[in-house]
Amino acid sequence: MSPLPPLSAIRVFEAAARLENFTAAGQELGMTQAAVSYQVKLLEERLGLSLFQRLGRKVALTDKGREIAPVLTRAFDLMRDGFAALTQDHAAVLTISCTNSFAHLWLAPRIGAFQMRHPQLAVRIQAEDAVVDLARDGVDLAIRGGKGEWPGLEARLLTHNRLVPMCSPAWLERHGRIADAQALHAAPRLSPDDMWWHEWFAAMGVEADPADGPPGIALDSQVMEGRAAISGQGIAILNHFLWKTEVEAGLLVEAVPSYVREIASYWIVYPPHARNIPKVKAFRDWIMAEFAAAIAADGEGRYLPR
Repeated sequence: MSPLPPLSAIRVFEAAARLENFTAAGQELGMTQAAVSYQVKLLEERLGLSLFQRLGRKVALTDKGREIAPVLTRAFDLMRDGFAALTQDHAAVLTISCTNSFAHLWLAPRIGAFQMRHPQLAVRIQAEDAVVDLARDGVDLAIRGGKGEWPGLEARLLTHNRLVPMCSPAWLERHGRIADAQALHAAPRLSPDDMWWHEWFAAMGVEADPADGPPGIALDSQVMEGRAAISGQGIAILNHFLWKTEVEAGLLVEAVPSYVREIASYWIVYPPHARNIPKVKAFRDWIMAEFAAAIAADGEGRYLPR
């Protein structure tokens, strides 16, 4: 396969041939007339034939120039169309990665409001608990729990999280009020070896290993634990904010009043180069406004501790 001449020279020739004017080609490409003339000369020397006739201050295509010019114009048009379609498709779809719990309990009930504001966007929620590689997996942004330290990503804090042992009012009435955290250690707890139990008991000054308490049902997601608690199956350690609706509806109550902030917080993350992409900026501004409004409305600090 014969190597192509330098693409920079081909690009200059295509513009000059289409416009039949070196000065106009230079204006289109952001070059001087002399630079256009130089690139055309390089291409002619590479091919060993003349592409333009110099007629004083004017230029005209030679027969060989007229033969190749439309071929190159079609090629550049195809490339322009291809890149336009690529960027248009990418700009029209917003892919969000988040945990199953955040997707089911917070994002899914609200994402419709965001899309109504941005009807030109198709939104795709990729819900999984594993941390995804945004570039490799074609994800625009993610909602993550952590300390805000993900190499190569820009992170904006949404909120700190409050951990609360919760159960149904019926369960509490059936088993009686729990005096304190030490007494809670001996009560039936869902997923008793969950790391959140370790965090909560440590913050409450209980030194015993939570897993040393009575055996409990092991569930693999906060969604399942919360639903089990609502059904009266025991006490679950939950992110109070994600269960705001159920708390306000009286389906969940605090088993022991407390104020324990989780080690991890919620962040929105995205590659630094994407910060000003319209769809990323639109979602970032929307979700940060949603959290700010919820914080402002929660005067007692029940859901969104800062």
